[in-house]
Amino acid sequence: MIKLRQISSLLVATALVTLTACGGGANQNSNAGAGNGTTAGENAVADAAFAAGKYDPPIDISTVLIAKKYAKGESKDDNVHDRWMLDTLGLKLNSDTWYPASDDQYRQKLQLAIASGEKMPDFVTVPTNAVLTNQLIDSGQFIAIDELFDKYATQTLKDHAAAQPELWYPFTKDGKKYNLPIMEYTDNDDTLLWLREDWMEKLNLEAPKTIADLENIMEKFKNQNPDGLKPSEVFPLAISLKNKTNTWMGSLDWLFGAYGTIQEQWNKDAEGNLEYGSVNPGAKQALAKLQEWMEKGYIHTDSALWDEGKAAESWTKGTAGVLPGANWVPDWPAPDLLKNVPGSKYKAYPIPAGPDGKIGTKWQNSGVNASIMINKDAKHPEAIFLYYNYLLENLANPAAGSPYEYGFAKGYDWDIIDGKPTSDKTKIKDFYNEFPFLTGQARIPDLFMKTLVKLADGETPVTPYEKQVAEFRKPENWAAGKIVMSQIDIRKQNYFTGAATATMVSKWNLLTQSELETFNKIIYGNLPVDAFDEFVANWKANGGDQITKEVNEWYQEVSGK
Repeated sequence: MIKLRQISSLLVATALVTLTACGGGANQNSNAGAGNGTTAGENAVADAAFAAGKYDPPIDISTVLIAKKYAKGESKDDNVHDRWMLDTLGLKLNSDTWYPASDDQYRQKLQLAIASGEKMPDFVTVPTNAVLTNQLIDSGQFIAIDELFDKYATQTLKDHAAAQPELWYPFTKDGKKYNLPIMEYTDNDDTLLWLREDWMEKLNLEAPKTIADLENIMEKFKNQNPDGLKPSEVFPLAISLKNKTNTWMGSLDWLFGAYGTIQEQWNKDAEGNLEYGSVNPGAKQALAKLQEWMEKGYIHTDSALWDEGKAAESWTKGTAGVLPGANWVPDWPAPDLLKNVPGSKYKAYPIPAGPDGKIGTKWQNSGVNASIMINKDAKHPEAIFLYYNYLLENLANPAAGSPYEYGFAKGYDWDIIDGKPTSDKTKIKDFYNEFPFLTGQARIPDLFMKTLVKLADGETPVTPYEKQVAEFRKPENWAAGKIVMSQIDIRKQNYFTGAATATMVSKWNLLTQSELETFNKIIYGNLPVDAFDEFVANWKANGGDQITKEVNEWYQEVSGK
């Protein structure tokens, strides 16, 4: 389950949290420069370390690592990652490092530390969450990183930041940048439609190019089911309506996109202004179509109770034939489908167009999954750059013949089996790849999808990274990646990544709650489709118009547009 595996790994390695912090005075911090008030000697140590690629003698640093299960009897005090970090980089975690038992415990500890002024670790990793980031900035505990970034960041990260300037928007306050972005694969969560290919073949159905085509497929899946299921047993479209409809599995962004909007995010209108997608007239058309599908039994009546995992389960049980999901569905949950339904097959299909030719889905912006903030009291604030640079330059796309050609650590995530090196987890006893990297796994944003396309095109994997992807990913995953990239122009960016505006703080929760309730009532037929118009009017009157104004003011400030 790649999506959840990524989230879980990052939770373990970097303690992704949300919190309500108090405090102030962030603007009293100076820009960190090369050392945030460090002495000339400490600056010399930093320069020497970057010249040599290692601190010699080693230095102590602190961070936050959620307690986890270690491999081969190891522990937080002695494990393969920490030994590697000391030997390779001259970095050692000291007693100020936090090892909370869970992310909830960490959240509580961080809240108390910010409120009480308790000493915090040198490096604190947070998700790409603008509200949280601004709370931490306002605590006065962290430094701006502009000069550190300019001096120490690797060119790979600098190039990506230059190509995606919007990645700085959540991390900028009063013209200063406070967070070191941790790069993630771009387009890895873009929506596709995963269909039961064995049903498609038995019914002699072609790929759906339009929403009307998809409706025809769902009608046949339900009423002419190839597995002999009764119409009352089949609900072709597996979706989640419990918390939001623009999500990571069982999402409806592609259907709203067919009518010219992406719900639950801020899109650009024809004039270049930001507009909340859920109040665009196209959303009404999408809701009308969903109401029709609910009436026809294409959607299960329990969908409002289903989260993303439960929606996927309806597909893997064999009672649904269409699952909106990302390219990594072959890793999860597709294996459950093959196990539960003998003879089943699945395949990714492109996003279909609406009646007017419109087409679109959400887009994973900027290639950033988390960020790191640097404590104002850190003696070596540049050390996290040395660490992250090394991962990006050596592990993200390892060179042939390098120590990382086959993986991070022999006997853990790769080994010699039958005389040949392999990273195939099915062949390696006690396979383990959940290393507690301080920054999470190193990733070059566009590398993964480029590699999937290359493999899908039948090209031979050449580099160590390509070989690892070819061995670890399934051909269905390769093909899905190619589809994603073939439709790259339909992906729609969420342009608002700032902290909650003043009116959002007091109004947004009520507005989003009203949206979810109204949309679900329309979908279930408990309200007429025209109730959407009243919802929009109330949304605007109850703070939506003011929030839209504030969101656009923010965007103009950070983008200069």
